[in-house]
Amino acid sequence: MSAIKQRVAAISIAASASMAAVKFAVGVAIGSIALISEALHSSVDLIATVITWIVVRISDKPADAEHHYGHGKLESLSALAVIALLYILAGGIVVEAYSRLREGAAPPTLSAIPFVVLVIDIAVNFWRARALHRTAMDIKSQALEADALHFASDVLGSFAVIIGLGLSAFGYAWGDSGAAIAVAVLIALIGLKLGKRTIETLLDQAPEGASEKAEAAIRAVPGVVDVERLRVRMVGARHFIDAIVQVPRTYPIDRIDAIKQKAQAAVGKAFDDADLTFTAVPVARNNESVRERIMVIARNSGLAIHHVTVHDLGEKLTVSIDLEVDGEMPLNRAHDIAHRLEHAIREEFGEEVEVDTHIEPLEPELPHGEDADLNRVETIQRSLAELAAETGAISDVHNVRVRNTDAGEIVNFHCRATPSMSVIDVHEKVDEIERGLRRAFPSVKRVISHAEPER
Repeated sequence: MSAIKQRVAAISIAASASMAAVKFAVGVAIGSIALISEALHSSVDLIATVITWIVVRISDKPADAEHHYGHGKLESLSALAVIALLYILAGGIVVEAYSRLREGAAPPTLSAIPFVVLVIDIAVNFWRARALHRTAMDIKSQALEADALHFASDVLGSFAVIIGLGLSAFGYAWGDSGAAIAVAVLIALIGLKLGKRTIETLLDQAPEGASEKAEAAIRAVPGVVDVERLRVRMVGARHFIDAIVQVPRTYPIDRIDAIKQKAQAAVGKAFDDADLTFTAVPVARNNESVRERIMVIARNSGLAIHHVTVHDLGEKLTVSIDLEVDGEMPLNRAHDIAHRLEHAIREEFGEEVEVDTHIEPLEPELPHGEDADLNRVETIQRSLAELAAETGAISDVHNVRVRNTDAGEIVNFHCRATPSMSVIDVHEKVDEIERGLRRAFPSVKRVISHAEPER
């Protein structure tokens, strides 16, 4: 992208220099203030193009320690500088043209040469304006867009000069000066249009429709509850988007991070080049269950709980919780932790809620283990198969793994059950197998099962 901008700007420099020199020489030779004005206009375009060529080389530099948003604003500043030059030129042209009209200066000496030069100038500038405009739109460059407007104004200005010279040829002495004033007015109008857009960018005005487009992209990301606030600004060709987004408070951190990544991808697709600052605000959803709200309270307190049971008795709620704490912790400390958890739950649901907390030792991290030998695995698998057959509901014990650890043997296995069985029934039957295996093999510390539907 940088190479494209620099190549287009370099071509414009060569074209501006050659056309400005030719128009100025012919204008002086025939004494046409209109043609001289148009040559000066092209000279300003030359200065503008040189500035643009320099600026686009700098504006594409990436962000650094001192310029956190990159260097794209340099393009807007260069556009303002060029606009200022245009207005100075327009003022000078009006003053000179008015002076000639008041003093009755002699009309220019006409021949075919100025008309040929102006026709060539129109063709060259029309081609340059189109090429620059296409490139500016493709890469969203304000500096190149300003250049394109200048060359478009050159085309219109050349037409005005042709009309003025034609009026002079038919005996209207004021035609040349009138055409010069028309060129000045045209320059001022184009400068006004470009200046408005450039100032809006420097003042961080959001591009039209950008906020709605960015918000729609973020809202479409699964997991986004709402968008609280969104701000968009342009720096060069890049959209910088700041969004405060509501997400479910029940989501874990890794899931919220996934939402952020998807939101960045969504706005990047919507704008081609976008930088998203995503601030996640956890909120309670209307459809949160009591159990989910209790899990959030425990997680925010850094506590491990499980087997949360909730009963609605109509006039009040009853809650039962298994709270895991360090097994070596003194009971008074564990009781204080449970009391704080119960208090937090009552603050959430009201003082009338009935909370019972069962304190149990936190399951320790198991030490390093190793696979048991094949004979031991086969012995455990035969026992599991026999216990499964006794239940009358569990079958096909497979994928049995046995690991030896300092704490005892850890057994993992898969089994199958009727697809229509409820989870509760399957859990009870599998629990029977696990209890039977520990009775048969006291060295087994833990049994982890995975039930699958029968094929």
